[in-house]
Amino acid sequence: MDAHRYIDLTTDFGFKRIFGSEANKPFLKAFLNELFQGRLQIADLQYGRNEHVGDTVEMGTVIFDLLCSTEAGEHFLIEVQRSTHLNLKRRMLYYGSKLIADSAPRGQRRSWDYAISAVYVVVLLDGFPIPGGGSGADYLQEICLCNRRTGEVFYEEMAYLYVELVKFVKQGADLQSDLDRWLYVLKNMSKLDGLPVHLRQPIFEQLFEIAAYTQLNKEERHMYDVSLKRKWDAAVVRKYQEQEQAKTREALKAAEAALKAAEAAEEALVTGLKEAMDKGLIEGLEKGLEKGLEQGLEQGLEHGLEQGAHRKAIAIATTMKKSGISAEDIAIYTGLSLADIEALSTSK
Repeated sequence: MDAHRYIDLTTDFGFKRIFGSEANKPFLKAFLNELFQGRLQIADLQYGRNEHVGDTVEMGTVIFDLLCSTEAGEHFLIEVQRSTHLNLKRRMLYYGSKLIADSAPRGQRRSWDYAISAVYVVVLLDGFPIPGGGSGADYLQEICLCNRRTGEVFYEEMAYLYVELVKFVKQGADLQSDLDRWLYVLKNMSKLDGLPVHLRQPIFEQLFEIAAYTQLNKEERHMYDVSLKRKWDAAVVRKYQEQEQAKTREALKAAEAALKAAEAAEEALVTGLKEAMDKGLIEGLEKGLEKGLEQGLEQGLEHGLEQGAHRKAIAIATTMKKSGISAEDIAIYTGLSLADIEALSTSK
């Protein structure tokens, strides 16, 4: 495995070597003081046990990356996350809540009177943004309990600080504060060949000396190499997940577009059929009416002519009957039947 000049501080081994030992406590204290930007001033830290047993066997044991506290009782839980988790927010909320719950005494709750210590959960996200945190450029997200309507902080002594290293892109002269410098070191130390000019401060000079790969013994190098490989594996898995999620989003977009196109086609078909039916009905009514009128006029005229000729024949036959002409001759002349002619003789 190719070795860099300095270890990667976002690996499990590198982070705990630099920030998790009593000898290197000044590094963690300096980083936290900058992270809270003056709201807290940490004079000293005590490292706590990072293994917290659950209340029941089923709940299991929670193992934190790094846990420390101040003389005032403030608790700081620092987690480095290298893989995305669907329940990352809930998990961090559970960690912070467990610290509060575990601080309660087993007995004498009345005298304790809920004297809860402050709890701060710091989450370093290596390689990905906070899930559901939006697409803004802010790389430091501080979450606390607040009034939803007014935005006023409801409870000061419980907070979650998410550091999205993937959004931190400052370089060289852009590093204006010590917080910028710490985040730059966390993200880029393993890529550097030496101490940059913009980091020439005693604490960073000491940090670079301790973080040199050559400072590790054989066993530590093996532990670091394993830790680095795990980070690389996590990055590969994360990349694959991102690609699959992108494919899923594209497939959903294509399916949504196809559904909209199908709905539009169905609507156009229904509209076309309705228009065709309406047009066909109107044309059918028009043609039927025209044909009906034509046939009616023709039949009416024919019937009227027949009636007129019949009445004329009756009138002639009546006159001829009165003149004494025989019924046979009248029938021949008028075309009436003998019965019609006989009927004339009986109804004057």
